[in-house]
Amino acid sequence: MAQAKVQIPKNGTKIGYKDGKLQVPNDPIIPFFPGDGTGLDLWKATKVVLDGAVEKAYGGKRKIVWMEVYAGLTALKNYDKDTVLPEETVNLFREYRVGLKGPLTTPAGSFKFVCLDCAAELMDRPAACPKCKSEWITPRFRSVNVGLRQKLDLYACVRPVRWFKGVPCPVKEPQKLDIVIFRENTEDIYAGIEFQQGTPECKKVYDFLTNEMKVKIPFPDSGIGIKPISKTGTQRLIRMAIKYAISHKKPSVTIVHKGNIQKFTEGAFRDWGYEVAKAEFRDQIVTEAELWDNLNGKMPAGKVLIKDRIADQTFQQLLLRPDEYSVIATPNLNGDYLSDAAVAQVGGLGIGPGANIGDGVAIFEATHGTAPKYTNKDQVNPGSLILSGVMMLEHMGWQEAADLIIKGLEATIQAKTVTYDFERQMTGATKIKCSEFGAAIVKNMGGVPVSA
Repeated sequence: MAQAKVQIPKNGTKIGYKDGKLQVPNDPIIPFFPGDGTGLDLWKATKVVLDGAVEKAYGGKRKIVWMEVYAGLTALKNYDKDTVLPEETVNLFREYRVGLKGPLTTPAGSFKFVCLDCAAELMDRPAACPKCKSEWITPRFRSVNVGLRQKLDLYACVRPVRWFKGVPCPVKEPQKLDIVIFRENTEDIYAGIEFQQGTPECKKVYDFLTNEMKVKIPFPDSGIGIKPISKTGTQRLIRMAIKYAISHKKPSVTIVHKGNIQKFTEGAFRDWGYEVAKAEFRDQIVTEAELWDNLNGKMPAGKVLIKDRIADQTFQQLLLRPDEYSVIATPNLNGDYLSDAAVAQVGGLGIGPGANIGDGVAIFEATHGTAPKYTNKDQVNPGSLILSGVMMLEHMGWQEAADLIIKGLEATIQAKTVTYDFERQMTGATKIKCSEFGAAIVKNMGGVPVSA
């Protein structure tokens, strides 16, 4: 194992976990890393907002003790030039239970190397990047984000999608969309079981499928991927979604799938979802079939409606009838597409938070990319990471601080003092820097300290 690089804070206390619940002290140690590209700018603004909210809410009786860990570019610089996700980072997130992270470079395509400073894609490994002259070149790697989710078994990607008054967006009634998407995080095609066209491994899989399983693959020169979806993985995700709907008094959970085509994976996801709903939440839920067959379409008070929709239909319905949806549970790929499409209706990824949650461990993150061309320019919108910090505070039970941030964010946007991405879409707006946006949120919080 590589030598330890992380400086453990001398002050602060670990978050505990007992009987399925976090035990949060008044001085929790929270691991974080800013991320690549614009991540450092985002982190600086976010830290100001989170620390300011905690101070205003609790008058110094509570405080987050931050602990920087390394992934992506910072891992290459602190460990070695082939380590983008150190085991030390994974272990510290697991040990300290709640973390926050900025965006990370995720290579795409079939090139062999990537520059972590500017995300240039290279077929050979030069001494320095021909585009930005950086020496931080690493072999192509699988997504660090996916690696974290799988190593820590963060099986639910949770993405709230709502509109904040004043945010420019392309639809007429953005306030009607207020949903929380639960995306399965560890299976589906994101499991990474792929075989590159032309390799002996791919030929072996091709031969097995065509000769042994009698599967017809139209073209022998195909790359092949495997799509695992399990009963266990499905039911723990949908269980979490239903529990969330019950505890937050949401009216429905919609199981979104492509089971009309992929009957034994996504179709099974649908069936297993109904199974766990009926087996574990029988007194708290009503299925859509029961609603119409037994209840004449009249929903009983206090119960959660369980229904399902085909994935492509859901994209349409979120535009045409958004207020019919509340909580969505869906497999990995559907959830990836659906989350980003939905947040476009309320202003875009710059204002869309996200979390990856497992049993006893959670990491909150910016949902957008690294935007390397804006690195160190103090221009980008920190809203996604700030709102992910709000989710983190809520997860910890620090609701008063979370509420102050929402208050400050809404006031700042309505005052039309915004970063360039919003300013160019708003009449009479004032463009401010990333850091200034964070400072304005703190200024606009108001707030009276409550008892810790």
